[in-house]
Amino acid sequence: MKSTTTVIRKSLPVTSSRPGLGAIVFDGGVAFRVWAPFASQVHVAGTFNGWDVFANPLASEGNGYWSVDVAGASNGDQYRYVLGDNTKSPLHWRSDPRSGCIGDGENSLICAEPFDWQTDSYRMPSWDELVIYELHLGSYLSDCQDDRASLRPIDEMCRHLSRLRDLGINAIEIMPIKEFNGELSWGYNPQHLFSVERAYGGPSALKRLIDKAHDLGIAVILDVVYNHIGPDNLHESLWQFDEWSENGLGGIYFYNDWRADTGDWGETRPDYGRPEVRDFICDNVLYWLHEYRIDGLRLDMTCYIRNSRGWDNLPPDDPTQLGGCGWTLLQRINNRVDQDQPWKLIVAEDMRQNALVTQTTAHGGLGFDSQWDDQFFHKVRAAIVTPNDEYRDMRSVASAISNNFGNAWQRVIYTESHDEVGDVFGRPEGGLRVPEAIHPGNSDSWFAQKRSTLGAVVTMTSPGIPMLFQGQEMLEYRQFTGKEGMDWSKLKTYAGIVTLYRDLIRLRRNWYNNTRGLRGQKLNVFHVNDSDKVIAFHRWHDGGPGDDVVVLLNFANRAYETYTLGLPHGGRWFIRFNSDWEGYSPLFDNHPGYHTEGHLGARDELPFHGNLAIGKYSALILSQG
Repeated sequence: MKSTTTVIRKSLPVTSSRPGLGAIVFDGGVAFRVWAPFASQVHVAGTFNGWDVFANPLASEGNGYWSVDVAGASNGDQYRYVLGDNTKSPLHWRSDPRSGCIGDGENSLICAEPFDWQTDSYRMPSWDELVIYELHLGSYLSDCQDDRASLRPIDEMCRHLSRLRDLGINAIEIMPIKEFNGELSWGYNPQHLFSVERAYGGPSALKRLIDKAHDLGIAVILDVVYNHIGPDNLHESLWQFDEWSENGLGGIYFYNDWRADTGDWGETRPDYGRPEVRDFICDNVLYWLHEYRIDGLRLDMTCYIRNSRGWDNLPPDDPTQLGGCGWTLLQRINNRVDQDQPWKLIVAEDMRQNALVTQTTAHGGLGFDSQWDDQFFHKVRAAIVTPNDEYRDMRSVASAISNNFGNAWQRVIYTESHDEVGDVFGRPEGGLRVPEAIHPGNSDSWFAQKRSTLGAVVTMTSPGIPMLFQGQEMLEYRQFTGKEGMDWSKLKTYAGIVTLYRDLIRLRRNWYNNTRGLRGQKLNVFHVNDSDKVIAFHRWHDGGPGDDVVVLLNFANRAYETYTLGLPHGGRWFIRFNSDWEGYSPLFDNHPGYHTEGHLGARDELPFHGNLAIGKYSALILSQG
């Protein structure tokens, strides 16, 4: 709607007694409540009153909030708030910050249609069993250039979930789907925090996806962005919402001084010190967990929430100097989720490698359940993409495997993510998928297949919650752009690689009840041979047959007919996985990895030892029982 210079005439509105913010549907009408502390007049105009600016004024509640009951308004109606000042013009038309749907243009949409959930008995897997698959709904199945009117990516994804279930995935992490400017985005420019992107299918479609995922035993984790808002096209939504701003900045929802600066995202950092903004963000977290039954959230770049410069000050000694009260807001969010739905996973992308991120708030931490471990990414990826064997650092790999924030599940580990395989903020070389980084221009070569799958083994067997990025299981080597759909012909071309990932995931989840240790807390990296580029570690939960797991990794272009290493127990050790099996790829060497006996005699500071065979750039997973 366009601005007008007409002065709003006087009226005698009455506040609503109905609780809540935004559009609250009741029998016979809708209550509207909005925060606009610097406005002198607030009206609501919509399809229910012919877009008459003057028909439905809101009454001030005396605390910065305005409200009114509007008889005749109903589900499906579009509306806007119209804010003004008796002494100023023009009037300002604004979308509802709490709107769950966006209709034509920037109009808010009343969307209170109940959803008929079909899966009420779903329970999220325990975190020690989670295997996450990160994906971008806008491009996962089809090119973003396709006709959006018929595409409806969320509904397409519903039909595709069974493939991920068969792969062994039990959690999908969806890149941000909050309404953003335009129809093509990674989602990190959210414009309407309570709305689902229309181009993806809208609110009902997302609920159908979650319902279907739960029916298949798959959790849904949503990526959310609170370190900035927008910056695109905010002038009809949150930017200078009620006209007020300092220094020409964002007004009531944003900092209006140096703390507003986000660097890459402009001056759009929310004002975490303002109670109403804190409520806005905290309510948004609970909205996704309750209204959509989301099983977890991953908060984007929390270091820029707790600290305006993103420095590693934990906790801030001077909240004012470091940019506000983001630290206590994050604690509040995690405390509230823990009190309300403690089984739901709240993950930080903090990237500052500090245990305080996942330490409980009672002990001075932020209280996140887990955090992305970018050091695991950097160290493991360096080991598999480095061309020359002599420069691979096994000590660095050992530290990546053993890094711990206090609990094995307090870190998410990966060798690919959307940031690392996409062109982020004009990175000159662009982010490369692992196979392309290993062998540029020949990313389906023996080297690319061998070392990329070696990285997959490290990810699936190390302590932590493992995560794959879309297409990783079928050797996708094209850079992620968010525009191009997946090349699904690779499912057939690299069917053996898909099977390798499936087998790894099943072992990680203790599918056959003989690798329980991969779900355990205990770890001993007992063999680090930096000269020959071989490393081995022991994982266990309680120990014993079916529990103890030994992983042997060969990071060199050299095979061994016999390789002696320590073992934690005597007796028979069975090969459960050999990454060099020719069934995984016709290029693989099929070098045998024999079952072995643990003989008494100390080696690697362990009481027993055994001899194994292992292929070039290969991995073995062994267990007993």
